[in-house]
Amino acid sequence: MSNAQSHQVLTEHESKKILEENGFRVTKMTVAKTREEAVQAAKSIGFPVALKIVSPDIIHKTDANGVRLELSSVVDVERAFDEIVGAARSYNPDARIEGVGVQEFVSDGIEVIVGSKRDETFGPVVIFGLGGIFVDLFEDVSMRIVPFTELDIREMIREIKGYKILQGHRYAKKADIPALIELISKTESLVDRDRRIVEMDLNPVKLLEEGKGAIVVDARIMRER
Repeated sequence: MSNAQSHQVLTEHESKKILEENGFRVTKMTVAKTREEAVQAAKSIGFPVALKIVSPDIIHKTDANGVRLELSSVVDVERAFDEIVGAARSYNPDARIEGVGVQEFVSDGIEVIVGSKRDETFGPVVIFGLGGIFVDLFEDVSMRIVPFTELDIREMIREIKGYKILQGHRYAKKADIPALIELISKTESLVDRDRRIVEMDLNPVKLLEEGKGAIVVDARIMRER
């Protein structure tokens, strides 16, 4: 059996459900199949919201122009729903479209990435770094082989070049480091327990100011079938 056949990439909605069941804080999300359902979901969650395509055949939603952020009105949501579905069909006419995810939009916080990949030799490895342009420009990440301790997590966080930003550099408020430690610990625990998980990408995680926690905004889990 080929790699593609033996591995299953879960949708964001499916991935977040697993995370929530394992104690992670994730953004509220509803999958809407119609424009009307998207509007009702947005009203229920509260504006502003983000809309994202939900399809098992479209892994990278931004490549398909399948994401709209900070939508603040019914008209915005209706327009975004139509645009996203249309863009997805143009990107991959054969894609199975399960709907459009409507989720709360988190504007505050520092973007970080927490992920895991299973190494053939060492097993699961957990990765941490700042999100956004920092990862693309500087590849500013640290990693540890599972299992590891809280001391290892603290060292992981301090190792990255962008650590000063988390400490409250210049006008930025100090980030909630204890919440970040807890999130990395939960990631380590989950991939250690569930060896079906081949890869996990929490990107971005919004790390809020001290005392306010960390919230997973987007997630992708790949696991063995």
